[in-house]
Amino acid sequence: MAIDVATVRKVARLARIAEPEDRLAALAQELNGIITWIEQLNEVDVEGVEPMTSAEAVSLPLREDVVTEGGDPEKVLANAPRRIDGFFVVPKVVE
Repeated sequence: MAIDVATVRKVARLARIAEPEDRLAALAQELNGIITWIEQLNEVDVEGVEPMTSAEAVSLPLREDVVTEGGDPEKVLANAPRRIDGFFVVPKVVE
């Protein structure tokens, strides 16, 4: 898959990135290099290789699953920027 200057221009416009016209050819070349590297990764045989969840094999300690009352509400709300009647106050996000 080759990326040309027109594609770079279109993607930059869609992403609202102001890129000078004289830089588009160099950017297309860089992106083509990245795509080539990704295509090389697709050639690697990964049959039988288990997915990694971490770079280090670590088993996490388990804790007992117990229902609690949530502790002390004053401690829970101590770092809240705003609170009313024991609840966090957050900005409205739905209009």
